[in-house]
Amino acid sequence: MTPGTLIKDARENAGLTQAELARRLDTTQSAVARLESPRSNPRIGTLERAIAATGRELEPLSFRATAPQVDETMTASNLRKSSAERLRYFAAAYNNLRRLAPTVRERGGS
Repeated sequence: MTPGTLIKDARENAGLTQAELARRLDTTQSAVARLESPRSNPRIGTLERAIAATGRELEPLSFRATAPQVDETMTASNLRKSSAERLRYFAAAYNNLRRLAPTVRERGGS
């Protein structure tokens, strides 16, 4: 969902026109129309103010919940290796991937 869609949905759910929201934000109707554009990219403060003017609150996003988990045991294990061992491991992994690449291309992968 784009910021513009968030603002427009909040405004419509509050039963406000663009002109009414503009008055609440002390701006113009055309400025609200620009904010509601799918291509708008307002600052977070502007987005929060526009949403608050509709009587709603912008909830913060938590990126931790969607971030992939990191296997810290693997990281610790790799850090215990010498530079030469890490380089050999990387070279072996790289060569394995090079051998797999033609197979992926044949199957229509990217």
